[in-house]
Amino acid sequence: MKKNNLIKTSLKVSVAAMLLSVVSLFIMSFTVSEKITQDFLKQLGISKADANRKITDGFLGGYLDAYGVSNAKNIASGNRTAVANDLLNYAKAYVNSAVYIKEYAALKESKKPEKYQMKTPEELQQQMIAEANKAVADNEASLKKADPQFKKIFEDVLVQAKKMLKEAEDPNNKSLASYRKNYENAVKQNEENYKRQLAGWESEFPANHMLFVKKRLETFLDLTRDIDYTAELTPKNGFRVFVKKEYENKSKQWKMAFRAGKEVVEPAREFVQNWVQEIK
Repeated sequence: MKKNNLIKTSLKVSVAAMLLSVVSLFIMSFTVSEKITQDFLKQLGISKADANRKITDGFLGGYLDAYGVSNAKNIASGNRTAVANDLLNYAKAYVNSAVYIKEYAALKESKKPEKYQMKTPEELQQQMIAEANKAVADNEASLKKADPQFKKIFEDVLVQAKKMLKEAEDPNNKSLASYRKNYENAVKQNEENYKRQLAGWESEFPANHMLFVKKRLETFLDLTRDIDYTAELTPKNGFRVFVKKEYENKSKQWKMAFRAGKEVVEPAREFVQNWVQEIK
């Protein structure tokens, strides 16, 4: 009996999670009336603020947060298709809200690549001298405080530190000479590398935030393209697993879509396909 309850509970939570993921893999705005919003969020058992946060995290972070969805049982036994449709419309509106756009802009800025600042040969030498001077000073201080039996060790280390300082101050230092010789090419390569990073960043985070949303929508369509809703399940360790190993090895999102069922996923796919076509 306990085992069966675990199986039922797992299925109900998966259904609720999928309903949220149908949103978390997309994102919407506020064309839905306040009453409709309150009704379907009540069915989910979450507040409007929590729903907004889960949608934002789903789109920006690319992961599903189903924590706090307390009314999974009600959704599982109710009209899941209608609730999913309400969620999609809600999300579609939310992604055009000022709050979401601001968070997207902040995410984009946080992911912007930083240009590596190359030191000139002169700056590099000054850094080497400063580090060597510090090493000498530190070792001289340690030598003064060292126990007699350890003084020889510190003296040897100090000798090496002074040798490094002398090499750093040497205008003919071989390492510096090599750096100086290749400096111009290195600067050029650094600039080209930064341009490639910027191009990749702009591609991943377009100026038009809806193109970013579009990628998430296309990901959902890819994940739910070929779901076998007739796949056979079998009980195992308190859960229901796929008989076919191929299905058991599918992604978590694929399994969630399977458990949500055709009546939820297929209307969601149609909604998303139409939405994708709207985004230019």
